[in-house]
Amino acid sequence: MIKNSVLKGVFLVGLGATSYGMLATFVKIAYGQGYTTPEVTVAQFVYGIMGMLLINMFQKAKKGKTVIKASQKNITQLMLAGTSLGFTSIFYYLAVKYIPVSIAIVLLMQTVWMGVLFEMILEKKIPSTQKIVSVFIVLTGTILATNVFENSIVLDWRGIALGLLAAASFTTTMFTANRVATHISSAQRSLFMLLGGAVIVTFFAISTQNTPFNFEIFIKWGIILALFGTIIPPLLLNAGFPLTGIGLGSIVSALELPVSVLMAYLLLNEQVNLIQWLGIILIILAIIIMNVNLKRTS
Repeated sequence: MIKNSVLKGVFLVGLGATSYGMLATFVKIAYGQGYTTPEVTVAQFVYGIMGMLLINMFQKAKKGKTVIKASQKNITQLMLAGTSLGFTSIFYYLAVKYIPVSIAIVLLMQTVWMGVLFEMILEKKIPSTQKIVSVFIVLTGTILATNVFENSIVLDWRGIALGLLAAASFTTTMFTANRVATHISSAQRSLFMLLGGAVIVTFFAISTQNTPFNFEIFIKWGIILALFGTIIPPLLLNAGFPLTGIGLGSIVSALELPVSVLMAYLLLNEQVNLIQWLGIILIILAIIIMNVNLKRTS
């Protein structure tokens, strides 16, 4: 029975990570059709909020009992925490304008060492040897995966900077999401964090969109982006992680990396050589090393 529940958790986390992995490729295709970053992000967040509102309504009706409501303080904290969601989407989607998706996802995976750094600074904890080794493996894998030693490849510095900013913002999201208002339902928490992110996205759209807003984005790409970016992954990950545990769940969620690269290869014809695949494997290996329990109980 336990094995079945763990297997179910692995399946849910894997699907959630796979959904995230497909996202950047869809954004890149939308760019190719003439849509802008503000249009893409606004459409994703609008549909995402609508979807989470419906999910919250269904949960209340299904439970048939009093649901713990978020206080005004909880809402404010979650919306503030959610601003990093908005920044992550903006930085990541801007990054794929300047660099290949297969490179952008590698930069986003720098959350591995950024998370260790955040933990060291904010919680004043010295990283374990296990984590330090993982960080070095990630950095080595990143050098290989971005193919920086290939003279014929020139990466736009704007894309690299934006990719790293996306990673820093996503690291912030991971830290705050697990520490703010954890006593209320994950659907409520996701909704209020999305509302916080929507404030940032709206401000970004108003200040940078210099052409008439193309509302066709809501028909062509809005629902797809919201499903794969803001609705399906959080629901599946929130359902799967309690079954797998943080360690195994984090390892399975690393599927996002190869899925994203594979999607870019199949749909965008982005070329990924053997050295880059080796780098990707090293990054996944680092995530496994960081999350596996090396201590054996007698």
